Amino acid sequence: MYRNEPALQAMIERVERARHDRAPLCIRGGGTKDFYGEAPRGDVLDTRALCGTPSYEPTELVVTTRCGTPLAELEALLAAQGQCLPFEPPHCAPGATVGGMIGAGLSGPSRARAGSLRDHVLGATLLNGNAEVLTFGGQVIKNVAGYDVSRLLVGAMGTLGIVLDVSLKVMPVARATATLRFEFDQAAALTRLNEWGGLPLPLDASAWWDGNLIVRLRGAAAAVQSAQVRLGGETVDAQFATPFWNGVREHGDDFFVRARRVAEGGGGLWRLGVPQTAPPLALEGDTLIEWHGAQRWLITSLPARAVRAAAAAVGGHATLFRARDKSAGAFTPLAAPLDRIHRALKMAFDPHGVFNPGRLYPGL
Repeated sequence: MYRNEPALQAMIERVERARHDRAPLCIRGGGTKDFYGEAPRGDVLDTRALCGTPSYEPTELVVTTRCGTPLAELEALLAAQGQCLPFEPPHCAPGATVGGMIGAGLSGPSRARAGSLRDHVLGATLLNGNAEVLTFGGQVIKNVAGYDVSRLLVGAMGTLGIVLDVSLKVMPVARATATLRFEFDQAAALTRLNEWGGLPLPLDASAWWDGNLIVRLRGAAAAVQSAQVRLGGETVDAQFATPFWNGVREHGDDFFVRARRVAEGGGGLWRLGVPQTAPPLALEGDTLIEWHGAQRWLITSLPARAVRAAAAAVGGHATLFRARDKSAGAFTPLAAPLDRIHRALKMAFDPHGVFNPGRLYPGL
């Protein structure tokens, strides 16, 4: 796939020089995820020259695409065949690339039903810190022995190497979609979502904020129509529903616009991952809930220890998603056993600390 590829050869030479000079590199495509995690460091290695989609088999529901490929270009290619990335990866800004999507590992509103980005990765090609090209996984779903390294790369923030290409499972676009609105307080909304989760309903996405629960149904037309009758609520017209869900996915909704202002003023936008059945958290601030209760966004000026303690008390964790000051750490501090595993992986794939130093944790 990469025989005599000038863009790849240039990358290999750049990594070899960085390894020799002990000069860290900042892996960047469109730069749309620079705000996420810890601050980027090192000389920029632009991945956008390595782009394109060398393999796409619509009948097999598999696509292999390169790290510098614009995410919008990939989605347009799939849409032309009536297919999509079912986990709805957020772009965060114009210019997002496939590599940034993999590095950040973020999934959108439909994650609770469709699965995460990681669940759809079949294989990947990696350029490691020794300037070696390694291949993991493949282009089919199969049972294998050992750990799936290609999925390990999702959410690693580029700290293990440059993901040259990735093979993804794609899905057909749903035949029917409907959005319903209900008026519930937070506790009642969580109760209803958990009740509905146990029923055979095509419940694709949900968002609760400020007394309003919005749910999206997707699937066969008959199933969606039946669910509408069963659940009731107010049907939201597509001309309003589509921009709303796009706003939740891309953080352009009013809640997230306010979150940016608060973050710029010294507060923070927190992303809490908790069990779906967790009760409302007694935390000061404004909350938006997704993924049927499993993902909770919090705008607050509370100290990091208070937010993380509340998440941990219900079996979850908290990420400081946006903030001017991330001195408390963007990600939940690792327990000693996990820290050892992370450092061992970093040593195995990037022994000289070339790639994105410190984007996840100090020393990683």
